[in-house]
Parts: sequence; C-alpha cells; structure tokens
Amino acid sequence: MRTLLVILLIGLSPWCMAGQIYKWVDAQGVTHFDAQPPQGQSATTLQTPPSPAPRPTAMPGSGALGDQKAIDDKVRKQVAEQQAQLKTFCEQARTNLAQLQNNPRLREETEGELRRLSDTQRQERIAETQKQIAENCQ
Repeated sequence: MRTLLVILLIGLSPWCMAGQIYKWVDAQGVTHFDAQPPQGQSATTLQTPPSPAPRPTAMPGSGALGDQKAIDDKVRKQVAEQQAQLKTFCEQARTNLAQLQNNPRLREETEGELRRLSDTQRQERIAETQKQIAENCQ
C-alpha cells in the first residue's frame, strides 16, 4: 500500500510544482504557504522556479559514455582471449584422450627416463582427461 502511495505522489509531483503558491501572514504573525489563497486576507503569489533545462546528452565516445565503451571493449577482448585459450585447451585434451584410449603402450618421461604407463595409470589418466573435458569443454 505504501509503495502505491509513493508511486502516486512521485507521479503527481510535476503537476504540484506547476501550480501557484500563495504566502500570507495570519493575525498571530504565523506565515502560511498554500495552493489556495486565504479568504478575506491579502496574499502574495510566489514564483515557482522553472523546471530545470534538460541536460545535453553526451556524444558517443566522450565523457562517461566513452569510458564505458573503452571498458566494454577491454572486457570483450579479455573474454575473446579466454575463449581462445579454452578452445586450445579443449583441442589438446581431446587429442590426449584419443592417444590414451587408442595406444595401450604409452610412455612418459619422468626424471629424465622414459617409463611405460601401467594399465591402471592409463585408465586413471583417461578418467582425469574425460573429467576435464566434461567440466571445461562443450
């Protein structure tokens, strides 16, 4: 209910600003302001300030809009670089997975020596590679 009242007051505020405002002092010396003049008493009409002139819109590429455009371009560039890196990673992971699945006699270099992967090590690497592909690649 309060929200409706606030919206109504905000919506009607431009019309309230457009009306005349009257000022007068009563018999006790209290100053009053109202939209209606008092009956049987003189009142002065106050001039309401004109509505503010519309602010000029900034040209694209200048000021805050230009700064935002530069930030947007920078973010787009970073996203494109990340996507390119992810694509390269996915291609390499798929190639590695194919090698692991198709070649049962794989060797790896450890501490300067070539050692053959056991079948359990090979299956573990296949599972790890499949997990990485599932998490990172579409």
